[in-house]
Amino acid sequence: MKPHRALGTVALVFVMFFNVSGGAFTTETLIVSVGPGLGLLLLILVPLFWSLPETLIIGELASSLPEEGGYYKWVDRAFGKFWAFQNGWCTWMYSLVDMAIYPVLFNQYLSFFAPALSTGIRWLVSLAVIWGATAINLRGASRVGLSSIIAGAFVLGVFAMLSIAAVPHINHLPWRPFSVPGQTTLGGIGVGMSIALWNYIGWDNPSTVEGEVIDASRSYPRALAITLPLVCLGYLVPLMATAGASDWTKWKEGGWPDIARMSAGVLGEPLAVLLAIAGMVSALALFNALLMSYSRIPLVMAQDGFLPKAFGQTDARGTPRNAILFSAVFYSIFALVAFGRLVVADVLLYAFALFLEFGALLMLRKKEPGLRGPFRIPAGFKTVCVLAAIPLFILVAVVALELRDGEYGFPAVLAAIGAALAGPIAYSFLVRPGSAA
Repeated sequence: MKPHRALGTVALVFVMFFNVSGGAFTTETLIVSVGPGLGLLLLILVPLFWSLPETLIIGELASSLPEEGGYYKWVDRAFGKFWAFQNGWCTWMYSLVDMAIYPVLFNQYLSFFAPALSTGIRWLVSLAVIWGATAINLRGASRVGLSSIIAGAFVLGVFAMLSIAAVPHINHLPWRPFSVPGQTTLGGIGVGMSIALWNYIGWDNPSTVEGEVIDASRSYPRALAITLPLVCLGYLVPLMATAGASDWTKWKEGGWPDIARMSAGVLGEPLAVLLAIAGMVSALALFNALLMSYSRIPLVMAQDGFLPKAFGQTDARGTPRNAILFSAVFYSIFALVAFGRLVVADVLLYAFALFLEFGALLMLRKKEPGLRGPFRIPAGFKTVCVLAAIPLFILVAVVALELRDGEYGFPAVLAAIGAALAGPIAYSFLVRPGSAA
């Protein structure tokens, strides 16, 4: 059964918001790791040189080929089933890292109210987050969209209140000092770029549900144009206000309630409570929106014969129930694994998949020059090549910097390369006669 087109532009904006950001949570780690000035600068430069080229390229592809499966279908159209499979494989590999993070984030903010939870209870809470999001997803894309709108309005509203409350208490420039005292700028950039990139990846993820978006050819580029500045401001505004009103050296991962206490005066305590709640809401909404996006990959791969046919079936609402349940079971298992040191691998695997999508646009412009939707990058082939090369250059620079870190970056880079190279092996085992046509 064909999917129902149930997501409008507003719902898509907030689904996209939770595929990419979810609010300023985790950006405090960037500031502590590299310093206020460098952290803020990276959060300005990364969207300009990474996200802007990506959103333009993704916008043209989404407008030209608004199909269920999104980027998987784009790569298939340009390069065939083998490379489409590699794109889907890399997506699933980085999703294992990505989706393990959000139940941990939920528990991090739950500890504000219940600091003495045992490891076993935390795992049960993680399962509750996973299966709570699954229950929403099983009711269809429209429910995921509505819940994303409500959660996004709450999260952004709480950070807006914190920013306003912090302004009267600003007593120094928020970008001073530029970097962590004693840390080399080069070393700081290596760490900071990985964290900043992770906070800006995912613009293509909701494309997998384009078959469920109303007027997808126009809605997806429009949603990208709204969400990119929304995400940027959602990071920069609260960070600028609170960094100028508090001592950034006392910040810590998951510390937004404490940051509110330090920077918002008498409103600090009630805002700390609201931020702890918002942290849990954001973590659940992130998992919820991403589960919808990632679950469409086993759906289309099953329809292409790479997975059991049951995963390619949909219910009366067009919801791929089996693919969602399969994804939820997979993520429940991997919620047991500690992935905290693999964010670099997450970024690299995402980039591998993304560059296949960039290549797909270039190939389709050559092979099918008449293929176009309502949005098209107003530039010729050579300019689009340059546009695609900018993020590639950034990735190479980040990898080079991370390889200098033998304890952290080097193992993560090896893990990403190993996972990517396993894709062709998996393809050889899963491909069936006729499925690679």
